[in-house]
Amino acid sequence: MKTKVYYIEDEQFLGKIVFETLEKQGYEVRWETDGARVMGGFKTFSPDIIVLDIMLPNVDGYTLCNQIRALYPDIPIIFLTAKVETRDLVKGFGSGGTDYMRKPFSIEELTVRIKNQLELASGMRTPSIPKSEEIKIGKYTFKPGSYELHSPSRVISLSQRDMEIMQMLVARLNHISDRREILMSVWGDDSFFNSRNLDVYIRKIRGYFSEDPGIQIQTLKGKGYLFLVR
Repeated sequence: MKTKVYYIEDEQFLGKIVFETLEKQGYEVRWETDGARVMGGFKTFSPDIIVLDIMLPNVDGYTLCNQIRALYPDIPIIFLTAKVETRDLVKGFGSGGTDYMRKPFSIEELTVRIKNQLELASGMRTPSIPKSEEIKIGKYTFKPGSYELHSPSRVISLSQRDMEIMQMLVARLNHISDRREILMSVWGDDSFFNSRNLDVYIRKIRGYFSEDPGIQIQTLKGKGYLFLVR
């Protein structure tokens, strides 16, 4: 049975390329160009994933995402956007998006992201990073193997909890890290007490990155955290 992609894009040239490419790769694709017709399309098409442009005629992508998320809380939604401001990115994730791509993008990257989102949604894998890697994060260097975060002015020694939370945030850089997933992975349950503990650690980790104003950890109420690096 083919994986169903609901593709919502009003740019005809780009839409035709993406539509034909995804079909050639074995997906069943429904392509819609008018925001006002999107919700009606669910009556005859039950997608596994949605690829959604933000700037659409009649009904914009943010509004559609909220409407879709209210009916289908678990379906992956990849935003396509020409917008580059942090507030636009946060608004997209806040309305229910699970991933985003900035235009212009390569079709190869889109197909990889579709596969990635489908795997995450099915629970086939959780993002992770090898401890041997050194990851550049703005002006910082994160060294999981030595439990260190190197800032422009100092070396921050990380506790075990810091490390576990940091790894999950970094693995989802510029994407949402689910709050409950962090709680279950780090503490083993999502009790109120552990939830408050997580709040404390998030505030502490925000402080670690205070030397780089381009790094933000946004809290998305009811969802989780968005670790942004500009």
